Amino acid sequence: MPMIVSVAEAIPEHVLRQEQVMEFARDLFSESFRDIERLLEAFHNGQIEKRHFAKGLEWFKTDKSFEEKNNAYIYHAIELGAKAIKLCLDNDTFLKNHVPYEEIDAIFTISSSGIATPSIEARIMNELPFSEHTKRIPIWGLGCAGGASGLSRAYEYCLAFPDAKVLVLSIELCSLTFQRNDRSKSNLIGTSLFADGAACALLTGDEVERESFQKQAAIPRISGTQSTTMRNSLDVMGWEVKDEGLYVVFSKDIPAIIESWLKPNVNAFLQEKGIKMEEVNHFVAHPGGKKVVEAYQNALQFDPAMTRISLDVLKEYGNMSSATILYVLKRFMEIGQQGEIGLATALGPGFSSELLLLEWE
Repeated sequence: MPMIVSVAEAIPEHVLRQEQVMEFARDLFSESFRDIERLLEAFHNGQIEKRHFAKGLEWFKTDKSFEEKNNAYIYHAIELGAKAIKLCLDNDTFLKNHVPYEEIDAIFTISSSGIATPSIEARIMNELPFSEHTKRIPIWGLGCAGGASGLSRAYEYCLAFPDAKVLVLSIELCSLTFQRNDRSKSNLIGTSLFADGAACALLTGDEVERESFQKQAAIPRISGTQSTTMRNSLDVMGWEVKDEGLYVVFSKDIPAIIESWLKPNVNAFLQEKGIKMEEVNHFVAHPGGKKVVEAYQNALQFDPAMTRISLDVLKEYGNMSSATILYVLKRFMEIGQQGEIGLATALGPGFSSELLLLEWE
């Protein structure tokens, strides 16, 4: 089965404490909401301490056109994407030796926070010495589920081509979609939650000789995946595309949906794979927010310790949409041991879930 060999992060330079963003939101939204102080409690209740943005806070204090925001997305996506790839292929934690760019067979590029044609990996291929025959698979629109979905699609590629080395590159610049003139509660909650980040994972097929570059004694193999889309749920999360850009759609019902809908999906998936819930050692969950993580715990009856790493990532980085689960995965790969089992899960627009079964060997 395909293996995940290396994961690396690329973190934007601007660090914003949650208190700073809350004051910004107070100034912006106070005239629109009579209960602004109650709504601002979301900044504290979410347990996020800091986030990283591609631009400093001053940049968001004036109106920006869709063109300006998208040009910033392309510029920083190339910058952060190239950095994530470099750190993934030359990684002291996971690799004994550098994996050459020319040996990468395909790049799955995951993003939902900006638009680029040619796509971002094509632009990065002009910066880094990939083979001109590297296959490009850009995937747009999966939102927070995108990182897990990218791993699943790369897994399937490696099953078809067992001698392949494949990258999953996730780049999200959620802050650049911020709408100063959107006075909706969804926008206010999004302002308290979303952040920027990029990450890259290296996957290999069964016929790849990993001994020359794999450093970790045990790494996760993907032994199965499941994609599920809930019917008639298009309004749960996503974007509305308007003249000024992308407007966030973020239903308050997401935690309740998770509690009622996710458990049957997970149970069916694990039962098919012959795994019991109590055999899962690592819960590699995309932390969509504190309430989302609590809904995972309630739905799956996990000990709170199982979601500690996800909450730690949320606290330090916020919700970076598709990239966030790769930050979580990296931390589990640093501690995973032979024979352990992991369940990776992420939820996104559609409304959809992506599940992966991981086994360390």
